[in-house]
Parts: sequence; structure tokens; C-alpha cells
Amino acid sequence: MTLDHVSLHVSDLAQSKAFYIAALAPLGISVLMEGGDAAGFGKGHKPQFWLNPGARSGPVHVAFVAADRAQVREFYAAALAAGGTDNGPPGLRPNYHPNYYGAFVLDPDGNNAEAVCHLAED
Repeated sequence: MTLDHVSLHVSDLAQSKAFYIAALAPLGISVLMEGGDAAGFGKGHKPQFWLNPGARSGPVHVAFVAADRAQVREFYAAALAAGGTDNGPPGLRPNYHPNYYGAFVLDPDGNNAEAVCHLAED
């Protein structure tokens, strides 16, 4: 399955945008488009992760691809420094598969943001 984009409803667009700008920078993901009350993040030319203000339907889980385990650790540190809450430090999650290396941080709205690398040790 391939997704075109994901959109989160957030309670404070400015706060959430600042959080994700910092947290996703180590992964090479940045704001590519802004307009109205939305911010679109991605790599290259197409935003694939959107923030929109509005009523939330509950916390969600979003996982971002990291090129290597170092990027997972950098994401985690940047997300915590930007005000995120630890929800699982960088490490192997062998219950998913032997090389699943991820880190989890709750964003300002309680959504579970993850960076994950599926490759063997660098």
C-alpha cells in the first residue's frame, strides 16, 4: 500500500508546526507549502504530511522513514528539545522484526510521532 499524504488536525498550528520543523529536520523533511490554515511537509516537491487546525478525532500514530539509525536518534533528540514527550527511546523493536530501530515522541497534541529505520546496524 502506498499513501499519497497524511493530515493531522492540531489544536495550535503554530506550536505544532514549530515542533515538526525541529523534529523532522534531521530526516530531511521540511515545510514545502503553506496556505490558509495549513502547513505541508515533505521532501522534494510534494508535501505528504499536513497539519491543519481543527477538532481532533483522537491521537494518531505517524512513522517517518529514517535513512539510518543515527537519524532516528537525531529525530528523537530534536523532538524532545522542541517540547515533545518521550514515548519510547531509540532502540530495536524485535517484536516487529529483527532490524526495526525506532524512536517515539508525543507531539504537542499527544500524537505519537516516530522515526524508524528498517536496516541492519550502520
